[in-house]
Amino acid sequence: MSAIQLNAADTVVLVGYLLLVLGIGFVASRQIKSADHFFLGGRKFSKWVMIGQSFGTGTHAEMPVSLSGAVYNIGLSGIWFQWKNLFVTPFYWLLAPLFRRFRRTTMSEVFDDRYGRWMGAIYTVFALLFFTINLASMLKGAAKVIDQALGGGLPVDLIVVGMTCVFVLYSFTGGLLATAWTDLVQGFLIIALSFMLIPLGWHYVGGMEGMKATLGPEKFKLAAPEGIGVWTIVVLTINGLVGIVAQPHLIASVGTGKDENACRVGQFYGNMVKRVCTIGWAIVGLMTATIIARGVFGDTSLRDPEETFGYACRHLLFPGGIGLLIAALLAANMAGCSAFMIDSGAMITNGIYKKYINPDAPDRVRLLIGRIGGVLVVACAVLYAVFLIKRVLYSFLLTETMATFVGIGVLGGIVWTRANRWGAVGSIVAAMITNFTGYALTNRRFDSWDPTIFLTALGVGIVAFVVISLLTPPEDPQRTAGFFNRLHTPSDSDADDEHAGRAPTAADRRAHAEAGRLLILVNLLSLRRSANGVPLWRAYRTDLKGFTIGVALIAALIFAFVIVIRL
Repeated sequence: MSAIQLNAADTVVLVGYLLLVLGIGFVASRQIKSADHFFLGGRKFSKWVMIGQSFGTGTHAEMPVSLSGAVYNIGLSGIWFQWKNLFVTPFYWLLAPLFRRFRRTTMSEVFDDRYGRWMGAIYTVFALLFFTINLASMLKGAAKVIDQALGGGLPVDLIVVGMTCVFVLYSFTGGLLATAWTDLVQGFLIIALSFMLIPLGWHYVGGMEGMKATLGPEKFKLAAPEGIGVWTIVVLTINGLVGIVAQPHLIASVGTGKDENACRVGQFYGNMVKRVCTIGWAIVGLMTATIIARGVFGDTSLRDPEETFGYACRHLLFPGGIGLLIAALLAANMAGCSAFMIDSGAMITNGIYKKYINPDAPDRVRLLIGRIGGVLVVACAVLYAVFLIKRVLYSFLLTETMATFVGIGVLGGIVWTRANRWGAVGSIVAAMITNFTGYALTNRRFDSWDPTIFLTALGVGIVAFVVISLLTPPEDPQRTAGFFNRLHTPSDSDADDEHAGRAPTAADRRAHAEAGRLLILVNLLSLRRSANGVPLWRAYRTDLKGFTIGVALIAALIFAFVIVIRL
C-alpha cells in the first residue's frame, strides 16, 4: 500500500478549514463572560444553531467507520447499529424541553436535585468514563479513515494526537459558543462526507442491480437472521430510548436553545439529518463489499472491516478530494470532541471542584478549572484510544449500554415520584453486574454487545429500581419539590426561571394546560389529573403534534429507503 501525498488543492482545503475553526475559537473567546457562558453559551442559541449543534455533537467520525464496516461484514441489516435510535427519534420532541427545564449546567446537578448529593457524585464518575471512552472512539475512528485515505502513510496513533491538538485549542478558548458555531458550519461538511463517495463509485459496482448480483439478495435485507434480526432491532431501540436521557452532554447540546421550541426543533431535526446520513454510510459499505468481491482495485479482502470507509475514500476520491475528506472528518470528529471536552470540564468544575473542594470559588477560577479539567479528560481519552480500543463499534456500544443502565434512574425519577436514591443506585449496580458477568461467563470482552445479555441486565436493573424504591424510605418531598416544580414550569423566559422553584398554583397549571405546555413524560402517571379539566389533546398538544409529525417522518424515511434498495 503506497502512501498518497496531498496535492495543492488538498492542502488549500485543509489549511483553510483549520484557519476557519481556529478563527471561530478566537472570536468566541472574546465573548465569554463567565464560566456558565463558557459551558452553556448563555442558553441563547436559535433553532438553526441548535439543529447544527445536535447534529454535530451526535454525529462523530467513528460512526461512518463502524457503520460502513458493519454493513461490509454482515450486509444492510448492519445499518441498525446506527439506526438503533430511529424509532426513538420522535420521542426526542418529548424529551428536549426537560433538559432546559432542569435549569442546571450538568446532569450531575440534576442527580443532586432528584436523589441527593452522593448520587450526583456517582453520576459524575459515570459521566467522566462516558466522555473518556466516547472521545477515544471518535479519535480512533477518524484516524482509521484518514490512515486508509492516505494509503497507510501515517501511524493511526499519530493522527489521533494531531487531531486532538487542533480541537483542544479552539475549544479551550471559545467554549460551547465556539463549538456551537463550528457545529453549524461543519454540518455541511459532514453531510458531504456521508454522500460524496456514492456517485464516484456507482459505475464501479453497476448501481444497485450490480451490487445485488455480486453480493446476493440476503445482503440487502433490512432485518436478517444471520445479520441483525427483528429481535436485535427491538433491543437496540429500547437501548436508545432509555439511554438517551442519561447521556451527560445532553444539557449542553439540547437544553441551550433560546426557548423550548428551539430545543425541540434542534434535537429532533438535527437527529433526523443524522438518520439520513446513515443511509449514505450503509451504501458505502455495500459498495466497498462489491468492489472487494470483484477485485476492482486488486484487493480481495480487508484486514479489518472498519477499514471499509477509508478504503473507499482512497480509491474513489478525485484530485483534491482527499483534502475535502480529511476536512470533513475533522469536522465530524472535532464537533463532538470539543463538545465533550467542554461538558467534561463542566462536570469536573460543578460536580467535583465546586461541590467538594471550593464551594465559594470565584467565577474566573471555575472557568480555569473547567478548561484544565476538559484537557485532562481528553488526555485520558487519547491513552484509551491508543492502548485499549480494539473495535470502534464495540466501544461505542459500551458507552450506550452504560448510559442505558444509568438511564433507568433518570427516566424513572422523572416519571415516578416514589423513586428514591437507593432504587437508583441499586438499578445501576444490579444491571452492570448482570451485564459484565454475562460477558465474563462467555469469555468475551467487556465492550462486546449481545442483545440477550443486555436486555436481561436491563430487566434486572428495572426490577431492582422498583423493588428497592418500594422497600426503602421515600425521598424527602420538601427536598425534591424544587426538582418537580421546575419540570412543571415552562422555561422560555427569565421570568419563568424566577418562579421555577415554587410550586405552580392551580391557576398556573390551568394556564399551562390551556397553552398546551404540559409535558407528557413529567405527567405520565397522572395525565388527566394534571390537565385540570382541559381536554388531553389540548393540554399536551405541543408534545402530541410534534410527536405525530416525527412518527410520520420516520415512516416516510423507511418507506423511501426500502423503495431505493428495491429499485
